Amino acid sequence: MARSKEFDVDNVLGKAMNVFWQQGYEKTSMQDLVAGMGIHKRSMYDTFGDKHTLYIKSIERFAEMTASRMEGRVEGVKSAKEAIRLLFESVICKQETEPSGCLLVNTAVELANHDPEATSKVNDAFLNTERLLEQLITRGQASGEIPEHHRAADLAAFLHNALVGLRVMVKTSPDPGKLQRIADITLAVLD
Repeated sequence: MARSKEFDVDNVLGKAMNVFWQQGYEKTSMQDLVAGMGIHKRSMYDTFGDKHTLYIKSIERFAEMTASRMEGRVEGVKSAKEAIRLLFESVICKQETEPSGCLLVNTAVELANHDPEATSKVNDAFLNTERLLEQLITRGQASGEIPEHHRAADLAAFLHNALVGLRVMVKTSPDPGKLQRIADITLAVLD
């Protein structure tokens, strides 16, 4: 008879995600994961498979969490410009309990050259964010709030690139005022 899990799978996956987010894939050992997740090594393997499979699940979890937060942040916001600004501000003013930066950006930098599966997950998440930006821009252009001198898809790609760059800057810059000025200048493209 199979034993039931003595831990909440979603909770320990979240803990694994945080370990990878803080340390990266290569620097995270199995011992780091076991300690961070608070479960036995055997339970980790039985539940999640190997380290790479756990990492992919962590990326998926992070991407879902990030998409949900972004969509929730802009839901019901009437102004397209204000909704886009809220997305940028959410990167600058993140929750204190989370590691700095972005697990997706970290993965792109660390693994893009040699891990096609991780790269695919990152690209899917990035495309999801770009689509959200494009929807907001299209809505703003339709209402006349955002000028139409650039295609919505091109503006979305530009803004997403800036958002990814801001996620990197958050990791290295202790000056939120500087980050806000960067966001303000970037968003001026919507005027």
